[in-house]
Amino acid sequence: MNQSSMDERFSQDSIPRLILRLSVPAIAAQLVNALYNVVDRMYIARIPQVGDIALTGVGLAFPIIMVISAFAALIGYGGAPLASIRMGAGDKARAEQMMGNCFTMLVAVALALTAGLWFTAQPLLQVFGASPDTLPYAVEYLKIYLLGTLSVQISLGMNQFLSAQGFAKTSMATVCLGAALNIILDPVFIFVFDMGVAGAAWATILSQTASAVWVLRFLISGRGVLRLRLACLRVQPRIAGAVLSLGLSPFIMQSTESLVQVTFNTSLQKYGGDAYVGAMVIMSSLMQFFMMPIQGFAQGSQPIISYNYGAGNYGRVKQAIRYMAGFCVAFATLLWAVMVFLPELPIRLFTDSPDLAALTASVMPVYFFGMLIFGFQMAFQQAFIGLGQAKVSIFIAVLRKLILLIPLVLLLPRLITPPTAGVFLAEPVADITAAATCCVLFALKSRQLLDPQKNPPPRQGD
Repeated sequence: MNQSSMDERFSQDSIPRLILRLSVPAIAAQLVNALYNVVDRMYIARIPQVGDIALTGVGLAFPIIMVISAFAALIGYGGAPLASIRMGAGDKARAEQMMGNCFTMLVAVALALTAGLWFTAQPLLQVFGASPDTLPYAVEYLKIYLLGTLSVQISLGMNQFLSAQGFAKTSMATVCLGAALNIILDPVFIFVFDMGVAGAAWATILSQTASAVWVLRFLISGRGVLRLRLACLRVQPRIAGAVLSLGLSPFIMQSTESLVQVTFNTSLQKYGGDAYVGAMVIMSSLMQFFMMPIQGFAQGSQPIISYNYGAGNYGRVKQAIRYMAGFCVAFATLLWAVMVFLPELPIRLFTDSPDLAALTASVMPVYFFGMLIFGFQMAFQQAFIGLGQAKVSIFIAVLRKLILLIPLVLLLPRLITPPTAGVFLAEPVADITAAATCCVLFALKSRQLLDPQKNPPPRQGD
């Protein structure tokens, strides 16, 4: 695809058809991406004699893994929409500079994370709620995973630039390649080679490495609109600042997920013990897996929003946002119905233990209740990012988790009996409050952003 064909597609194709063309591969990629952790946990839970305790241990390592992924989101999700806006304004050279800068930043972040987390893994996991029984499994999995941090940063961060250029199927192939290898290697390493939790970690990082090689090969080849060039790798402070500002919202969403899980795990360990932590591991896995279609549709719509915003086609921007919001809300409602009325069905994917399954089923309807309107927040927050609105997106990300959810997890158990019920109730209260606030902000802010008189489109070189 060259610049002119990209212009024609993004500015003239039917919006619903274009959204589906970009979103369906993105949704598939998001679902497949969830398999990296879900498949690991499904196999780990079935390790003879130690499956349940090993599953809990690996779940305790997940918050740190989320932080690693969050740094890829900080740079990838920050840089890709800005590159789309520049392409919409006809400034391909500036878009390539942004992509090259982001690659250098991802490499630097990967090296720093690997060194820093390697020496702090055990004390961090203890702070996160690991018991003497679960700590060995958590440390073993995490230290092996850290060896693949560079691959994780490149595969997750640079893959966003494929989507930004409209190569949704190629972006999906990046994820599918890694997930397919992970599904194949997991049972071989865990059971055939009898490597247990270590086998699951090795399968994951080898799969991520294959994905990273795939992304780099495409971006260097010049088959896309943008090409990764040596001349663009030197980091420019102005570009880095813009990328980090816009990427801070998805970074907060993902990194604070780690802090949220720590808060949930430590509170549940205090009030309920390992069984309640195990139930939380299952529910957080389900939340991650079933929210992927919503995230995929929103992210698949984002290049259309960014490109047309940069080109000044505000009518197409509004149309794309309407379709995106409609799908996100409809799918969130469907998931809400499953989690509230049929919780036993998804639980069976994770455990054969009748006691753990019964406990999880009893608390799941409360935990997932707020998902009913959470689709609105997902859609409008992604729209703000697509429009380059860093400050508003940061506020929304901070509101739900840092201002509402974490304090509620700590406060409600002191007010509600049993305390574990208060822990789980914090999630829907935070979800509903944050979603309502996001809707109001978008209604107010979009009037200014999408008015050509009040907000003229960016020009080349701005």
